[in-house]
Amino acid sequence: MKTLLNIIWFVLAGLWLAIGYVLAGVICCVLIVTIPWGIASFRLANYAAWPFGREVINKPRSGCLTLIGNVIWLIVAGWWMALLHVITGVLLCITVVGIPLGVANFKMIGISLTPLGKEIVARD
Repeated sequence: MKTLLNIIWFVLAGLWLAIGYVLAGVICCVLIVTIPWGIASFRLANYAAWPFGREVINKPRSGCLTLIGNVIWLIVAGWWMALLHVITGVLLCITVVGIPLGVANFKMIGISLTPLGKEIVARD
């Protein structure tokens, strides 16, 4: 079931969201100081392309620098990515078939706002 959901997700929303995260990651990696945000953005691009069957957990060793990094990400790129998730989620919820995908999109808003200090793991 998760494979079918991932394929439908990729066609309807995942590709565009992943492109957005990759674009943010490339911009962050061009600026040398923001490479950690670029790496986090690439991880999110992978998760945004195929989210079903995986979950996001907090890293137990994240500290003060993670908080500062998340605030910077939120100001620079996080709210843009959260806006993409809101728009895509609303568009998916218009149809009955897209409602589960829209709900999954709304669940991804939290990680798009604060990606540092999180880890994406398989649900199995």
